[in-house]
This record gives sequence, structure tokens and C-alpha cells, in this order.
Amino acid sequence: MTVSASLLATAAVLCAVGGILMLTRPLTRILLGAVIAGNGINLLVLSATGTAGREPLLYGVALGKVTDPLPQAIALTAIVITLATTAFLLAMAYRSHQLTGTDEVHDDLEDRRIVLRAEVLGERDELREQYRAESDRSDEERRRYRAERRRLRARLRADRALQARGRDASGDLWHDVLGADPEHYAAEQDDGSPGPAPGPGAAPGPGPDPAPDSGPDPDDTNRGDTG
Repeated sequence: MTVSASLLATAAVLCAVGGILMLTRPLTRILLGAVIAGNGINLLVLSATGTAGREPLLYGVALGKVTDPLPQAIALTAIVITLATTAFLLAMAYRSHQLTGTDEVHDDLEDRRIVLRAEVLGERDELREQYRAESDRSDEERRRYRAERRRLRARLRADRALQARGRDASGDLWHDVLGADPEHYAAEQDDGSPGPAPGPGAAPGPGPDPAPDSGPDPDDTNRGDTG
């Protein structure tokens, strides 16, 4: 079987570029990386067919002159899968840009909390061992130890506050999750329908105008007349 060196080199370059792009944070670059890597893999699969031959038809072609149809079928399947992946990533990038103004993939808050907690606990244990290993401690060392403990606790409190803000779903989940656009909020406000509930700590917005009083006027002298 004869394989083209230029075809293999092109496929290797495409796979390398696609892999590098998929390791970045923006979803648009991940999308481009998936497309480029898919094309590189298709070239690698097609290079396994060897030399060019006749079309692999069932009748009218000698079997010794046709090319291998299996890599072609695999490449066609990979093209369909790449198209579906491209549509999925494109929808994710578009929706992320609508909601947050950017398509960058952020760190998961729960993963950050676990890593930070393990780091803080490790530093606290190390600090405690160093403090207990000293037999004669001065007042300055005690103050330094307490200040370091307060710093570690402050890091944990700040991360908990960040996680609480990340979990704040102050908007309408129907709009945020199921696909309504952010400008629909302004349209609902103009129509008089209730908008999304304000988040914690937000100033209350102006309420609806009070309805006019339909009762009798106490200053009306004819309020008892029926005629």
C-alpha cells in the first residue's frame, strides 16, 4: 500500500492545530478546533485507502481495481458527526454570548471550591504543625499565627460569597434556561407584565400606580341621594 507523505503531513498539522484550539477557553476557538481536527482525522482515515482506484460499485467493476470502500464510509460517518458537533458548539457559543456577553468557558465554582478548600486546609495544617513545634513562643509569633489563621478563613469566606453569587438565579429560569432572549425582559416590562424578580440586595423597582378609589367621596354632600 502506498501512502502520500504530504497527505499524512497535512493531516498531522490539522490534528495538532485542532487540538491546540480545543484546549482554549472561548467556545468559538473550540468550535474551530473541532472542525479542523475532524478534517485532519478524515484525511488520516482516507490515507489508509492506499492508491487511487475505480469506484467501489457492486457490478461492472473488477474487484482488483476498486479502492477500499471502508475508509470512505468511515469518513462519511465522521463528517456527519462533525456537523452535529459543530451545530451543538455553535448553539452553545451563541447562547453564552447572549446571556453573559462572552463565549468564554469559566471555571466551575464547585471545582474551584474543592481545590481552594484542600489548599487552605493544607496550609492550615502546616501552619499548625509549625506553631506547635515551637516550645517557646513570643507574643509576636502568636499574633502572626492568629493573623495567618484569619487570612485563611477570609479566603474561604470570600470563596463562599463568590459561590453564592454564582448560584443566584435572580432572573426567570424559564427565560434563562429554555431559550428566551434577554431583550424579552424589557418587552415584558413595557407591556406591564411582571418581570424577573430582583436579586438579593437589589433595590426594589417602582411598583404599579395605585388604582383610583372607587368609594364615595367623604366631602360629597349628595352621597346619600339615590335620585
